[in-house]
Amino acid sequence: MKPFSRLLIALLACGAFNASFRPALSQTIADPTIARYRVPKHEEPKLSPQQICALAHQRIKYVFILYQENRSFDSYFGTFPGAEGLFSHPPKQTPGFYQPIENTDGSFTMVHPFRIGPQQYAADLGSVGHSHPVTLQKMHIVSRHPLMDRFALTEEKRHTKGKLPSLAAKQYAELEMAYVDGDTIPFLWRYANRFVLCDHIFEEMAADSTPGNLCIIGAQSGITQWLLHPHEAFKGDGGRGPGLPVVNDSNPFWGSPLDKTRTGRMPFNPKDTKEDSAHPERIQYNLTYATLMLTLGGKSLPHQITADRDPKNDLRDVRQDITAIASHNTPAIPWEWYEEGFGTTGDHDEVDADGLHISYVTHHNGPQYFGYISNNPTLAAHLHDLKAFFTDLRFHRLPPSGGVIYVKGGKRNIMGLQPADPQLRGTGRFLGDDDHPGDSDSQISEAFVAECINQIAKSPYWAHCAIIITWDDSEGDYDHVPPPLRAIGPDGHWLSDGPRVPLLFLSPYARTHYIAHASGDTASVVKFIDSVFGLVPLADLPAEAYARRLGVQRYHQTNLGPFDDKTPQITDLLCCLDPARLAGRAAPLPPSYALIPENLIRHLPQQTGIGWRWAGVEPVDIQRHIPNTIPADFNPRPETKNN
Repeated sequence: MKPFSRLLIALLACGAFNASFRPALSQTIADPTIARYRVPKHEEPKLSPQQICALAHQRIKYVFILYQENRSFDSYFGTFPGAEGLFSHPPKQTPGFYQPIENTDGSFTMVHPFRIGPQQYAADLGSVGHSHPVTLQKMHIVSRHPLMDRFALTEEKRHTKGKLPSLAAKQYAELEMAYVDGDTIPFLWRYANRFVLCDHIFEEMAADSTPGNLCIIGAQSGITQWLLHPHEAFKGDGGRGPGLPVVNDSNPFWGSPLDKTRTGRMPFNPKDTKEDSAHPERIQYNLTYATLMLTLGGKSLPHQITADRDPKNDLRDVRQDITAIASHNTPAIPWEWYEEGFGTTGDHDEVDADGLHISYVTHHNGPQYFGYISNNPTLAAHLHDLKAFFTDLRFHRLPPSGGVIYVKGGKRNIMGLQPADPQLRGTGRFLGDDDHPGDSDSQISEAFVAECINQIAKSPYWAHCAIIITWDDSEGDYDHVPPPLRAIGPDGHWLSDGPRVPLLFLSPYARTHYIAHASGDTASVVKFIDSVFGLVPLADLPAEAYARRLGVQRYHQTNLGPFDDKTPQITDLLCCLDPARLAGRAAPLPPSYALIPENLIRHLPQQTGIGWRWAGVEPVDIQRHIPNTIPADFNPRPETKNN
């Protein structure tokens, strides 16, 4: 029998799974605390978007962004009741629900989503491909429409060296379709149940982690710099080396072997230093387009930028922007970026024997890419080690006027937690807390997030804060919702958006037990900050507006620029706020509503046994008794030895 004849038989056999589909069930409130704080619909005042924005400006002083790594929405929340998930529609109406993979003997079969959990040690998964070209292949774009049905096969081909795939290659393909629920990440499911879960937020750039860490501060990854300096456009498919817009993980110029700064150098992971010394041609250009770090400067910005060591090159694209920002005469809004391993002091988990930044992920620090930050001692002083975040919370050192605070983990965790899997304990693997598969344990990572939220809730900052938990990219894991086409890159191929990522919204003024279906992407976080603090949107600044016009003239595209304005269907996340709480008709949510007991945070769910029942929400597939078939040869970490 020919391979594709077997594939056809496998496709027909999938019809048996269709019979298990039933219409979506409504979610019930299992947690009485939610019912106590839920505002009845008839008590919700009817406020205009302008009124909600004005009230948000009054109520919220601090925006905390807990920025994690590499998870698709379906892989984490695909069975969360009420969300657009894996079983919201019949399988045949769900893009990519059935995907082909090749067996080790050359025959073909189909794989569909399956649940993994504590029995599979699902907190520790291998990493799959998520580069720009690989992401596009997985999305399988036909006539500018993503079919979302080549995640498994594309991943398998990445690991197939000969004519036939190895067992490990097949297992990587299967890993694409695995998902977890509240039994693996109960803290995140509890937050989603009690506060707001956004189910239509896409990664802004269909690419690696670095673009996401740039978009979270700039609502783009260098589109306007490409338009203003065409010779800096990325080459080929953007898979390696410098180029704009940024679509790969090339390390920043600042702190790299090419950077000759002698004092105030940016940190670098020693592994990155070694690799970039061998391949300096891969180091990213100095980034010179506008970000929040400028608009937050307000009327103080002209003074802040005077400390720049090389204004001719660092400020080449933003001088008009600086003038425009200052002309609005608004006060400066403080900002801080805290990241694991950034500092040079600490215990052995933070630095190596030479005091180098072994836990630091260099390409995750978005601000470090910009000369007007890294090459300016005044602005570079806003970059800190992660430990400083908890110290600043404990001693109430955040600016009393408010601010924007970014928090990132890394390849180690400061809580000293070890993976629950006995095969990993003591090996030095999966100790990270930024949730990146291959380096981080998802239960350690959600414990880190929970510890951040607990400390915020216990501080004076809770009363005036909004907390956003989101992920920089989808890791290349399967998600069934086709992203919108917003931009085409220099190579003429799809640039934005990429697959969905989760986004959770917490605040004393948040809605409770709410699924937000509004469409947006990473730029939505920037747009929320614009709205809350009354900033000039990056898209409206002179240089960016000029670049947008160039995009129309040269490429007939209207969205080539920051997406925090002028780009349609980018939510500002204000829908996550409860009008009744904003207007004072309902009490703000107390800190206790957000707290998770410290004894649970310090002991992983794999050990305590808590899961979705504790989180108060039953997964859709379990509600409906949908059969769960884990492939017999499945391995959560295919790179490990196969038994």
